[in-house]
Amino acid sequence: MTGATRTLVLDAGQTDIKIRHIGGPAPAEWTAPGIRTDRPLAPQLAAVVEAAIAEGRAFERLALGVSGLESGAAAAQRLLDATERHGVVSVHIAHDSVTAFLGALGTGSGVVVAAGTGVVTLAVGRTNVARIDGWGHLIGDAGSGFWIGRAALDAVMRAHDGRGEPTALTSAVRADFPDLERAYLELQADEDRVSRIAAYARAVAVAAVEGDTVADTILANAGRELALSALAGLHRTGEADAAVPQVRGLGGVFGARRLAEAFAAEVRVDLPGAEVAIGESQPLDGAQLLPDVDPSSALAPRIAVARAPAVSAR
Repeated sequence: MTGATRTLVLDAGQTDIKIRHIGGPAPAEWTAPGIRTDRPLAPQLAAVVEAAIAEGRAFERLALGVSGLESGAAAAQRLLDATERHGVVSVHIAHDSVTAFLGALGTGSGVVVAAGTGVVTLAVGRTNVARIDGWGHLIGDAGSGFWIGRAALDAVMRAHDGRGEPTALTSAVRADFPDLERAYLELQADEDRVSRIAAYARAVAVAAVEGDTVADTILANAGRELALSALAGLHRTGEADAAVPQVRGLGGVFGARRLAEAFAAEVRVDLPGAEVAIGESQPLDGAQLLPDVDPSSALAPRIAVARAPAVSAR
């Protein structure tokens, strides 16, 4: 397959699914609702792909970066089975930590922290790879949008109870829940509670800029949590000993200046010579690279591939 091969590319996150079609007069991009990681992923992804086919999008390759992916091989085969009759000959699928890394550092070495509603960190050395966090909102995702939103709600309820200091975040939460004491009941019953809670990260960023100390502390703590994940990955892969360790922060939460500053500062406490850059890539670009990753790359074993029989026999 060449770079000109028609390809449908998906970056499937919990907030939304970004889609790119390559092969028409010009690349086309659009979005679909995010995936639910507490439900089987393959049927959700197949529905998005089939919708693109129904709209007349033709492609031979399917490349996907997916949040919460467990069995990439099974998902790749299921998607191939569902689309082979439409001319698809290969499916390339990986966890979104892999596509985030590819989009930021290509097949180089270093660490990439991708933080949106959830968060996952991937560090790549010359011969090994380490994934840090990305364990979901119940037991992980430290520093993510959900983590920040959850901290905001906690701070608001602490202030309401008299257990914590007053915060401007109360007005943002009260706009949605005039009776704060019923907020937990409504959120527990909401199937979209993860994205709904994560949405409060925006209010935290605004409040921090306006001088709210509670919001500022939440963002600083989030930045330090994300830096801790980055540093853990660099040390596990030996990249902490590189002449200039490469560190990238991607995703919506890094748009909060206070968080980004805390992240960079915490990394440099441990590794003063690290090159830290924020927001210099998009995971969708990384997903597009999946079919072209060299088999010798340390990342290759983390990319599941399913090929139509005629292609596999070549």
